[in-house]
Amino acid sequence: MTHVARDDRGLRARIRTKDGWAVPHAVVTVADMTGQQVSRAQADSEGVVRTGPLPAGRYTAIVSAIGYAPAASTARVGPAGAAELGTVTLARRTGADLPLPGPWTIDPAHSSIMVTVRHLGLSSVHGRFGEFGGRIDVAEPVERSRVTAEIKAATIDTANSLRDEHLRGADFLDVERFPLIAYVGRRVVPASGDRWTVHGDLALKDVRRAVELDLSYLGVGPDPWGGFRAAFRATTELRREDFAMVYNQILSAGIGAIGTTLRVTLDIQAVRGERLPSG
Repeated sequence: MTHVARDDRGLRARIRTKDGWAVPHAVVTVADMTGQQVSRAQADSEGVVRTGPLPAGRYTAIVSAIGYAPAASTARVGPAGAAELGTVTLARRTGADLPLPGPWTIDPAHSSIMVTVRHLGLSSVHGRFGEFGGRIDVAEPVERSRVTAEIKAATIDTANSLRDEHLRGADFLDVERFPLIAYVGRRVVPASGDRWTVHGDLALKDVRRAVELDLSYLGVGPDPWGGFRAAFRATTELRREDFAMVYNQILSAGIGAIGTTLRVTLDIQAVRGERLPSG
């Protein structure tokens, strides 16, 4: 069996808010000392950015994200073609404009839905859904805005095929009978600053329950493809038993193998309009 070593060359950075949240929509633009752009990369779902290999020398790295003030750093790339910026903290822009009224379409390619659950009472297992979509209808007043979203339940991925098959089965998501997970947010209520509470209903399997999302609005701005985007981060916690997922293997020590509470984190980019741009 051949093992391929990961290429650790290039510029690496961790992008965080002042509260320690990852900024998965952040972009790092790297320019040489003449000001010419030599590389550009977007952060992953954990807020980590990796560019390709760079020639040895000094560079300016500019970190930008919708809703945040850009941050610039100087990086020195060594002979190996690598440099480490460490953690870059972005400050939120004050007084960010609210999205314009009308439809906004969720862009799955630049969004993520993550689920975290405790495992063996010791650590956490992280999973993501690979296919989903939806729209945000911004109203005037904004408190009357609505959110609709659907997730393909079978696209759950925890990086363990045996576990994923179990999660797709009748003990948990039962994807053959209930292929879609649906959420409808019917109104939003201001919390503080750029934080809101979305009041809505989650339909998972054959159960429908009221679920609130703790929403952080990250701002709006143009994108490189001629569109206009808004960015949001939302979190909530669900109890498995509320959605008929009561399976739990008990170990001899009496510790439940899978936690009873699911933490859901959504990092969402939405494009203004009723459909995503082509290409």
